[in-house]
Amino acid sequence: MTPAARLQATLDLYAELARSERTADAVLSAWLRGKRRLDEPTRGAILDRLHALLRHHARLGWWIDRHGRRDTPRTRIIAWLVLGEGLKPEQIRRLFTGAPLAPAPLSEAEHGLMLKLQGAAMDSAAMPEEVRLECPPWALAPLRARFGAEFAAEMAALLAPPPLDLRVNALKAERAAMLTEFQGLGLPAHPLTRTAHGLRLAERLSLARVPGLKTGALEIQDEGSQLVARLVEAQPGERVVDFCAGAGGKTLAIAAQMGNKGRLIACDVSEGRLKRCAERARRAGLQNAEMRLLSGETDRWVKRHKGSFDRVLVDAPCSGTGTWRRNPDARWRAPEEQGLESLVALQARILASAARLVKPGGRLVYATCALLGEENEAQVAAFLAAHPAFSVVPLSVAAPELTDSAHPEYLMLTPARHGTDGFFAAVLTRADLPAAGA
Repeated sequence: MTPAARLQATLDLYAELARSERTADAVLSAWLRGKRRLDEPTRGAILDRLHALLRHHARLGWWIDRHGRRDTPRTRIIAWLVLGEGLKPEQIRRLFTGAPLAPAPLSEAEHGLMLKLQGAAMDSAAMPEEVRLECPPWALAPLRARFGAEFAAEMAALLAPPPLDLRVNALKAERAAMLTEFQGLGLPAHPLTRTAHGLRLAERLSLARVPGLKTGALEIQDEGSQLVARLVEAQPGERVVDFCAGAGGKTLAIAAQMGNKGRLIACDVSEGRLKRCAERARRAGLQNAEMRLLSGETDRWVKRHKGSFDRVLVDAPCSGTGTWRRNPDARWRAPEEQGLESLVALQARILASAARLVKPGGRLVYATCALLGEENEAQVAAFLAAHPAFSVVPLSVAAPELTDSAHPEYLMLTPARHGTDGFFAAVLTRADLPAAGA
């Protein structure tokens, strides 16, 4: 594929994202399924450019507005070629030729924008800080409140592409053996220090080159997500629920903790996500996991199984602010569509309902991949006030080896401080004798 054809492919994808309500991951997955003949370097070049456009969304828009041009996928790509890739006018004109599979020639307005941007840098002293740091208006105040003097550093870390973290499936492999296999293939990897089964690749590469992904010996899972699953501390033979299982990343990690013994139920309101979870469970060799489709957080199944489970994980739907480095489009989507208040109310309902499943003496873990206090500490505080039968298990007790959390009682991870996605998790326990009215 020629450079011009690659650019047109990127433009097509970018335009699809602009008009679609689906996430970038969903759009890209559908596109890749239809482009199986593309070689890996071509795919990589297209996707790298697309992700660069998403990571520079606010800044590109600021420059386009500054020069009075209409904000379109084409003007954004032109601005990126100048500001991000440093291409000269003649190089850009050679890409926009109108030839088969190439973008149409530059319009007069587009040509003018290209010339005006020559010599400029992506970041400008005239930019508001929130634009330079790609922080959407709805999240500015709560993130400033969260990080204080560290706001700029944390936002900058959320702009960096994430590393590739993997979890070794203890049911099928050992970490030492997997590291040896990586070394034999010339793929630099090192063990993650906070997790017993995690490893990190030192460079980005095609997933087709990663041994163990197809066999279920390895799963792609951020170190922070692995740590949330670790806090569940499920034991062989126990009864465990992953209440918001999604596609099952934490479900698989919990099942491995249990050594395929006991009963693990993965719940979700999305049949599609549960099907994906079931596929991954089969590949991972899980025999103790079952899927449960719920109609909502108050599904009758919850009432029928009240007080029946040793461990319950609530990985609640959230703003996703902690995942912006791997989902750069997410910061410009939710939760504006429904409002942060509505999202926090939903989390509270889910947590309260899932808590009914915990038996006396059992453990409840509430987690999000969010960085906002409203979704995390404040959510837990409100739950505890309304449910006196539950109390906090401090992180020093639940996981004494985790000594670098950004919160004294809960697990709190941030990209700048820990090199992970942003995660929050609170470990709670239900009293052996539930308080009246709990």
